[in-house]
Amino acid sequence: MTYQQLTEGKRYQISVLLGQGYRPADIAKTINVHRSTVYRELDRNGLNDDYHPEQAQQQAMARRAAATKYKVSTLTIEYVELGLSLHWSPEQISGVGRLIDMQAGHEWIYRHIAADEVAGGKLYKALRQGHKRYGLGVNTKRCVIPDPRSIDERPEVVDNRERFGDWEVDTVLGKQGTGALVTLAERKSRMYLVRKVDAKRAVDVRDAVIDMLKPYAASVRTITADNGSEFVEHKAIADALNIDFYFAHPDSSWERGLSENFNGLLR
Repeated sequence: MTYQQLTEGKRYQISVLLGQGYRPADIAKTINVHRSTVYRELDRNGLNDDYHPEQAQQQAMARRAAATKYKVSTLTIEYVELGLSLHWSPEQISGVGRLIDMQAGHEWIYRHIAADEVAGGKLYKALRQGHKRYGLGVNTKRCVIPDPRSIDERPEVVDNRERFGDWEVDTVLGKQGTGALVTLAERKSRMYLVRKVDAKRAVDVRDAVIDMLKPYAASVRTITADNGSEFVEHKAIADALNIDFYFAHPDSSWERGLSENFNGLLR
């Protein structure tokens, strides 16, 4: 019998048997898996000799999600983690990786960092913007967006960066009383546009986005934003530019990795 992935039900069985004093080898026999499966499970998903099946299942799902979008070799993962240790941004790691045949998209790198953090790792500490957590914390910018379209509905071609015209929008708040910056990053070309506004009001952001993209209106296809209140005018932007406007999942900065990276450099 070889190592196998555990189901959620078997994780609950492991928890119960541990509570009854069973050793890992005995647990493996009881739930009909190889003992290495149980040892590996406790090593990866246990915390200080404490095992919680709900948390273990979440951690396993996070790692699986990071691994399934793109199949990345072990050597490439080692290269990515080396780049992070040198404080390269995911964008830089991805760009250099294409030149040396160790390809990993920057979105995959952000997901890898997030999955590593959920599993107790420290890769996130190497990010340029300090100990910023991807997918764990509370997003203070979140609000109720009227009739949002989820990033889940966004065409796959946007993920693959196969065309010009797919943009990520964000805002950078200045010092108190100095207004804000509206930023736009084009996913394929890495074109970066910035416009200062007096305040981070939705109407100001709306007008700035429309004005900045008007020169490229013929080829603007999509815009992706976070769930900030400054984007409640998304329908007006979509109508003015005749495009589709999408929203990333809450607390999922890696889904807008290009603008996150550029805005970090801007700050």
